[in-house]
Amino acid sequence: MTKRVSAKYKLDRRMGENVWGRAKSPINKREYGPGEHGQRRKGKMSDFGTQLRAKQKLKGYYANISEKKFRKYYQEADRRKGDTGENLVGILEQRLDAVVYRAKFVPTVFAARQLVNHGHVAVNGQKVDVPSFVVREGDVVEVRRKAHEIPMVIQAQQSNERDVPEYIQADGLKATFLRVPSLDEVPYPVRMEPNLVVEFYSR
Repeated sequence: MTKRVSAKYKLDRRMGENVWGRAKSPINKREYGPGEHGQRRKGKMSDFGTQLRAKQKLKGYYANISEKKFRKYYQEADRRKGDTGENLVGILEQRLDAVVYRAKFVPTVFAARQLVNHGHVAVNGQKVDVPSFVVREGDVVEVRRKAHEIPMVIQAQQSNERDVPEYIQADGLKATFLRVPSLDEVPYPVRMEPNLVVEFYSR
């Protein structure tokens, strides 16, 4: 399971933004950072600090991917043709836990990782319990029948908090991954800056 289950909203407070766009986010009530020094006035951030912050925000958004894994994603994005930042976002959106979250099978990306880890998700009819599994165009992802009555699955299906993006075709607890999205197609609640992430790793 993810390391940030019990304190995931610390990312919101550290960034000063509602990173996942959730109504429960503490940033909706307290716009200052966590800890006893959270209310101190912040000075101007350096270029390095801005790049690091962009990396932390994007990495944290996907249920706090490990640094080792995230760097591998960057290296793969850099090897591919085209814009490295766009490639990076596309790779992240192909993760199975990201697709499960986008398809509204669960309310949060942390819950998506948990659902996959526990063996409740199938891809093209085969059980997959690896959250970082790469979903390809045309793959069908679904919640296995024994998990249909899990409360968080039911909650997500009934929620109006977010919509399923156009690059995923969802029908109840089954969804088809239609294509790898571009940055402007991904429904981030806050501005993500993968170009700054590229600059961070290019230093």
